[in-house]
Amino acid sequence: MSGADFSYAPLLPTGPDQTEYRLVTDEGVDVVNGPGGRRFLTVEPAALTALTAEAMHDIAHYLRPAHLAQLRSIIDDPAASPNDRFVALDLLRNANIAAGGVLPMCQDTGTAIVMGKRGRHVLTDGGDAEAISRGVWQAYTRLNLRYSQLAPLTMWEERNTGSNLPAQVELYAEDPDGHPDAYKFLFMAKGGGSANKSYLYQETKALLNPTRMMQFLEEKLRLIGTSACPPYHLAVVVGGTSAEHALKTAKYASAKYLDTLPTTGSMTAHGFRDLELEAEVLELTRNFGIGAQFGGRYFCHDVRVVRLPRHGASCPVAIAVSCSADRQAVAKITPSGVWLERLETDPARFLPEVTEAQLDATEVVRVDLNRPMDEIRAELSKYPVKTRLSLNGPLVVARDIAHAKIAERLDAGESMPQYLRDHAVYYAGPAKTPEGYASGSFGPTTAGRMDAYVEKFQAAGGSMVMLAKGNRSAQVTRSCEQHGGFYLGSIGGPAARLAQDCIKHVEVLEYAELGMEAVWKIEVEDFPAFIVVDDKGNDFFAEVTKPVLTIGRR
Repeated sequence: MSGADFSYAPLLPTGPDQTEYRLVTDEGVDVVNGPGGRRFLTVEPAALTALTAEAMHDIAHYLRPAHLAQLRSIIDDPAASPNDRFVALDLLRNANIAAGGVLPMCQDTGTAIVMGKRGRHVLTDGGDAEAISRGVWQAYTRLNLRYSQLAPLTMWEERNTGSNLPAQVELYAEDPDGHPDAYKFLFMAKGGGSANKSYLYQETKALLNPTRMMQFLEEKLRLIGTSACPPYHLAVVVGGTSAEHALKTAKYASAKYLDTLPTTGSMTAHGFRDLELEAEVLELTRNFGIGAQFGGRYFCHDVRVVRLPRHGASCPVAIAVSCSADRQAVAKITPSGVWLERLETDPARFLPEVTEAQLDATEVVRVDLNRPMDEIRAELSKYPVKTRLSLNGPLVVARDIAHAKIAERLDAGESMPQYLRDHAVYYAGPAKTPEGYASGSFGPTTAGRMDAYVEKFQAAGGSMVMLAKGNRSAQVTRSCEQHGGFYLGSIGGPAARLAQDCIKHVEVLEYAELGMEAVWKIEVEDFPAFIVVDDKGNDFFAEVTKPVLTIGRR
């Protein structure tokens, strides 16, 4: 039996590039004549390094205008909840501060990811990945960014590389947009919170009907929670020639890199966007009740759904998000120079004229953290979950490594450190502190990473009030009910605003050798938070993570 005639289409055929670019430099690039009358673009390593350093700077401090417009639209939407609007306003304020170029928008300045497509008439010295990595190194060592990469010295021992290297660099031999004399790039900085919300599910043909698909997505999307700092740019990929290709496609789609895919399929088996399903999934997330972190409609800004070809025995489904630190930019090197996507350097134009009081109809409870812990807990006990708070006074800061060390002390029969008995604990790790500032960008860490310690610590009299981002496990809720504890949710995303406006003093209490993982004491003023888990066994997220879908896709 003969097969079908040969036909070819790229797996991900994107359309024309509509990006607005700015010139970074025209140095380090030249055009030379080659055999057969062909002309070649030569690119010096220094040009790759300069472009990368500039790109990593920009995506740490600036956002795309379209993303900022979406935040503003939440504030202007009468259907948005007060908490939705408050989070959106805080994120816009944060963007305005980060655009000053001193404090990065998020304290987790991410893993540097660079994908490039080099045309066949582009000549380099062959060390492109090294030149790009040097640009990453320049940005992270010269700017107020955080080093997050750990080198494995043995299977069990790790050490911070002190430079945020290695970067993830992937380069392809492919004429970008059909141009043989062009070199095009996607730069991303992916923080741990959003990276940890990439999921792969190995499904079957049974998923490929409208009702089952929507039921599946409701169940899985609710599990993403808020620890990756919504509102999200959500991507769902159905199918894939391999599991890893499905996941990579989801990452690209969440960065809007695949927005110009076709919107219908064909027998050449290329990928396409399903615009109808995108709208239905977005409306599904609007009804979750999770909202922009603390209740409402804006769990997602938008949704991308990409359908890929698949092996008949496999049906991978990949889900990925880009968070409130929506950090990516495209770039290109052409005969005319080195060009980088123009991001928004004046986000203040998206801030509303109205005051915060006009945006917010909810009561804000002022909490004095200088009071004894029993009095702080008694005050919190008066209010229901989702109550918005303003925290003022001292906080202890500790996260993974410090928690592990304190747990070892408890296991050895030592007592709970007094600082965890007397103060609320903030799960966070700061970026570098700029000269003249009390703190570097200092946003919250994903709370769930500390869940395993809570019952042990609370039984020993510590961690009675915890502050971080995202949902907690049922184990934490039970412990808070048993021991009279509370978990407060901090807005995920506005790390620069917290550093500039809310954190007034920072000092190391213990484990200074751990760097940003040390135990810190900070003084805060008007630090925003919400009651998420109370001392009565109530958990805001427990209700909004339950599937309630009763209808299928129309």
